[in-house]
Amino acid sequence: MATVKISKDELLKKANKPAEEAMVLHPFYKGKVEIVPKCCVRDINDFAIWYTPGVASVCRDIHENPEKVYEHTNKGNMVAVVSDGTRVLGLGDIGPEAGLPVMEGKGLLFKFLGGVDAFPICLNTKDPKEIIKTVQYLEPSFGGINLEDISQPKCFEILDELRRTMNIPVWHDDQQGTATVCLAGLINSLKIVKKNIRDVKIVLFGSGAANIRIGTLYMSYGAKPENLTYVDSKGILHKGRTDLKDHKEKWHMANITNGRQLTGKLEDALVGADVLSAASTPGPDIIKKEWVAKMNKDAIVFVTANPIPEMWPWDAKEAGARVVATGRSDFDNQVNNSLGFPGIFRGALDVRAKTITDEMCIAAAEALAGYVERKGMNENYIMPRMDEPEVFIEEAVAVGMKAIEQGLARVILTREQLRKSAETAIRRAIKDRDVRQEKGIVPLP
Repeated sequence: MATVKISKDELLKKANKPAEEAMVLHPFYKGKVEIVPKCCVRDINDFAIWYTPGVASVCRDIHENPEKVYEHTNKGNMVAVVSDGTRVLGLGDIGPEAGLPVMEGKGLLFKFLGGVDAFPICLNTKDPKEIIKTVQYLEPSFGGINLEDISQPKCFEILDELRRTMNIPVWHDDQQGTATVCLAGLINSLKIVKKNIRDVKIVLFGSGAANIRIGTLYMSYGAKPENLTYVDSKGILHKGRTDLKDHKEKWHMANITNGRQLTGKLEDALVGADVLSAASTPGPDIIKKEWVAKMNKDAIVFVTANPIPEMWPWDAKEAGARVVATGRSDFDNQVNNSLGFPGIFRGALDVRAKTITDEMCIAAAEALAGYVERKGMNENYIMPRMDEPEVFIEEAVAVGMKAIEQGLARVILTREQLRKSAETAIRRAIKDRDVRQEKGIVPLP
């Protein structure tokens, strides 16, 4: 059967369609998330149970036994999505109000894909100390914190301090989430091209929060530091880049990676490289076809900038790349943190984990990769799609079991119990969507 070739004009039209529809549907619904009751209200008398006077007995029970807050309230399933709006998608510092649609979208994905109730909180401060203090104040109400779209380098300081001082999981999705899904994509891509992570030369284009963490997780999984080469807006990171000394994370990478001490620009780093993992400036045409053409045979190219990748995937393919992924759901091979955080938080919340470690991220990445391998991976299917709910259940189980193994879980569950808990939460969210749309509670456009 002949393959129908789609023109570049048609591909571009398809790529622009989500933005056009977003401008119509956002004002139609006036937002994406709302709060609805999860308890029964049989008649008006039930308010005496859920509110005063009945609720007083519950308050006293929590006061005497603080851990009972997880039994009597929704704390154990509630995540705060916190941002100051300083690095929203590829749009930069657009402020907390302009960042709110993204945080609402995050809440939607949390609920539909992970059965997690997530509430957007956009802060009117850019001061890292104020952000830290505010998030610490939120701990009694939430079972976890998802930091989002906070500029570097302060995002590192904020994450480290909150993880150190808080007793609930604190996660920066732009760091840990992106790293997890990129590792999953790399695991399967390397299987397709039959290369070992210990041997491949990896170029990381962009040295911000995402790629710093991506490279760290690649190394945790077996990539050799000397085989990684970072490139920022000024060129390749190396020990001679003394301009990086004021940026702790970049300077660290400059000193442990780039074993050949290459200098120059991205095009120089890509010569003879096996993998390009880009998380930089939105494109297109930030990365040139002729640069990708200088990579090794069976090259792997991840171009994950949002909302437009650093180069169009069809251009990367034309340049000789064997496996190409972007951060977009409307192209094949979406390497996007939306495949990570819903399942990871589901598993962490179900065992009341104290934190989310690199080992838990690796367990999630292996679950993502393993799911695709069992279904039959190929060059255009290295990652699960968001319409495969089973993968988020697999991910939750893997993360929960790893937290238990590491001694970080407050609740010990069996693998079967974890699976049932995740299935119940995720299936319930999907069913709720179906019923609300069928009944017209949520009108279709």
